[in-house]
Amino acid sequence: MPYRVRFVKPDEHYGRLKREIDDALFTCLSKGDLVNRRQLREFEEHLADFVGTRYAVGVNSGYHALAFSLLAAGVGPGHEVITVAHTFVATVSAIVHCGATPVLIDVRPDHNMDPELIEQAITPRTKAIIPVHLNGRICEMDRIQEIADKHKLLIIEDACQGLGAAFKGQGGGSFGLTGCFSFYPFKMLGCFGDGGAVTTDDPAIARAIVRMRYNGEDRDTGEYHYHGYTALLDNVQAAVLDVKLPHLRGWIEHRRQMARLYQDRLRSINEVGLPNFGGDDYYESFQNYVIRVPRRDELRVFLKDQGVETLVSWPKPMWHHLALRLGDYTLPETEALCREVLSLPLNSETTPEEVEIAADAVREFFGSPRYRPEEESVNVLSA
Repeated sequence: MPYRVRFVKPDEHYGRLKREIDDALFTCLSKGDLVNRRQLREFEEHLADFVGTRYAVGVNSGYHALAFSLLAAGVGPGHEVITVAHTFVATVSAIVHCGATPVLIDVRPDHNMDPELIEQAITPRTKAIIPVHLNGRICEMDRIQEIADKHKLLIIEDACQGLGAAFKGQGGGSFGLTGCFSFYPFKMLGCFGDGGAVTTDDPAIARAIVRMRYNGEDRDTGEYHYHGYTALLDNVQAAVLDVKLPHLRGWIEHRRQMARLYQDRLRSINEVGLPNFGGDDYYESFQNYVIRVPRRDELRVFLKDQGVETLVSWPKPMWHHLALRLGDYTLPETEALCREVLSLPLNSETTPEEVEIAADAVREFFGSPRYRPEEESVNVLSA
């Protein structure tokens, strides 16, 4: 059945930028600019400027951004890294693959790391903290930085869902030793395959990752400094990303507008917890619009029948995947989120009409009357 409201619209997204993207692809292909050429360097410069760091290094996935950041920072066997379980498994896999041990702590209701739980997880082996900026909302980075400074710990930001979001006016990916980004096709800034980047103010870290991504070789001198990896951001993908980057601020504002429409239409439903968390310190980009509801799986089936496409991320806690061998944890908020969260359609092409269709379907499921803004205004004034 074709969806009335699609979760993402890669075809429409391409159509809006077709001329710019086609021109960039033609330039790369006609000139043979395929590997480590001008377009990659220009995108790295523009991304660093956007995030607010001195350097950006393109790699081929968000996972490699995390793994290379840990390796370049000297994290390895015998070390522990504190992070959260309410994240994509790559965050934790990067820790495991560098030989360190992940230590998982719980999140707050806004889905982000609870800073008040960090210190009790610190041991003499703790080397770093990886806060994850989920769904386009930045973690409480001043408190996390305070704890890290007190205990002399590194911060590696998983900003794969935090590009363009800010905390106290500072952009995601600019707080820690590094910021790690993914350009998976369905991210807000996505390429046509896998892609990622590391941002940093540290020249030694940037240089190490530049070498690491290309088999350990310094491309200027031809000298190999260690056994590296094959994980360079393709030049053609960098060209596409550089076309899209100037549009990103506008896309974020569009998402914020659609998020406000969702809030207007859903806030009177008692059963629905909304992700419009607010707070003057936060500028949210709404990479995802994730509601929290009882009977989540029933609601998802109902929405599908109504032609509304949705997404459930991580329906069971990460440590319940026994093959990952993460041990046993009791993290109540993480466990509740796994049972209750549902991502509604929100992308750069989402229309107000589609928000209305999706919201009305949610209202119908919970037996709420259709949204009438004039009636809600009366109710608010009489409350």
